[in-house]
Amino acid sequence: MTVSIPELPLLHLSDDELALIQVLRADMMRDRWALQLRDAYFNGEQLVRDLGISIPPQLRGLHTVIGWPRVGVESLEERLDLEAFRWADGSDSSELAEIVTANDLLDESSLAHLDALLYGREYITIGSGDDDDYPPLISVESPLDMTLMWDARIRMGIAGLRECQTDGLLESVADDRMIVLYLPDQTVTALPSKSGGWEVVDRDIHNLGVVPIVRLANRQRTADRVGKSEITPDVMSITDAACRRMMGIEVAAEFFGAPARYILGASESAFQDAEGNAKSAWETYIGRVLALERDEDGQVPSVGQFPAHDPSGQTKIIDLYARIMSAQFGLPPHMLGYTTDNPASADAIRSTEAKLVKRSERRIRRFGSRWEEAMRLALWVRDGEPPAATRRIETVWRNPATPTVAAQADATVKLVQAGIIPADSDVTLEMAGLSEGQRQRVRADRRRSSAGSGLMERLAQLDDGTDTVPSGVPDGIDGL
Repeated sequence: MTVSIPELPLLHLSDDELALIQVLRADMMRDRWALQLRDAYFNGEQLVRDLGISIPPQLRGLHTVIGWPRVGVESLEERLDLEAFRWADGSDSSELAEIVTANDLLDESSLAHLDALLYGREYITIGSGDDDDYPPLISVESPLDMTLMWDARIRMGIAGLRECQTDGLLESVADDRMIVLYLPDQTVTALPSKSGGWEVVDRDIHNLGVVPIVRLANRQRTADRVGKSEITPDVMSITDAACRRMMGIEVAAEFFGAPARYILGASESAFQDAEGNAKSAWETYIGRVLALERDEDGQVPSVGQFPAHDPSGQTKIIDLYARIMSAQFGLPPHMLGYTTDNPASADAIRSTEAKLVKRSERRIRRFGSRWEEAMRLALWVRDGEPPAATRRIETVWRNPATPTVAAQADATVKLVQAGIIPADSDVTLEMAGLSEGQRQRVRADRRRSSAGSGLMERLAQLDDGTDTVPSGVPDGIDGL
């Protein structure tokens, strides 16, 4: 008689898993400082280095902020609007919409895009739902808390690690850390034990054969698949220079904002009060009426003032920095506050946005393929097998350009009149600029209109005697 002993999941991490965690955690901690530096520039919290030349010690605590990094990153992210997922063959996409709605992906995608542009990368994790009836769980994770070991040859991740805080919800653990180790066959969740190691609290054996992590990488290169931030060293340098120039304007306002006055030929009594005490410098300066005595020759002292400090020279330098920054981000200069006496026309503004639109289209193509892969993994987790290779998922994005409604409608009408696209095609609605929700409503209206017209046509045939009601069917509309 043979007795089979069931294989139980390990309650502790294996030696290989511990070694892998150490490698992944070292990789995550190595990049954290650079990521936090970009975050500081985005939030306007960076420390501007004082050159120690023009800033007096009393004003070294003065902090000036210029939000160009945030404007540049958000201007690109605002044009990356994910609207829906659909099957490329045009079949019913309700199962995809169910997953999207359950995970609030349309809103979460904007957060993922913002972090990807800011940090250079963002991660999408896919896991099982709370129960079998719940859709797969898709979440976006910051690179501050997560890293992925990447195999450039197969262009896939081979292991991932996420470390987060439990916020004191678990009192039985040594500290409030929690790690999640993602492997091709399972996902391991562990908490620190009081003995100094890690205690496994969950092993999700999914047997996918791939790590359920998708990386949104920004500005990749063949030698750097991890991605780079939009806040480059060039952007940080110009931001620091502009902040120092703003600080110089503040210092000049303190010391040279009020014009310096001079009095020639005045006696000492002009600077004394009625009791003969010397007035302070501030009392002397703010005196609006100066009662001055004539000298022994009967001459009145001459009074005048030097020109006040003119900050226009400093502001011209800041305008120069704004133009340089607009070239770095591919933004029209007016988005960074640079204006001229002759405002640009609408066509000129749209032409200056050409580079921004092209950069948006490149991000849409790259990020779209990653979101499609994440959705395929979600279906794989739900069904236990990957979708058929012949069924391709498409992402629907809003047009990153800003054409006028009239221009979109005119171009669509010309294509329909030329017979290039049919008038009742969904492509026609998309080219006209309608959102995914509006297109769904139009399709529903068309179905109702088609059903109504078919009913009226059938009634007309019955009235004309060209059609007969089958035997056994009662008279009236309800019997049709």
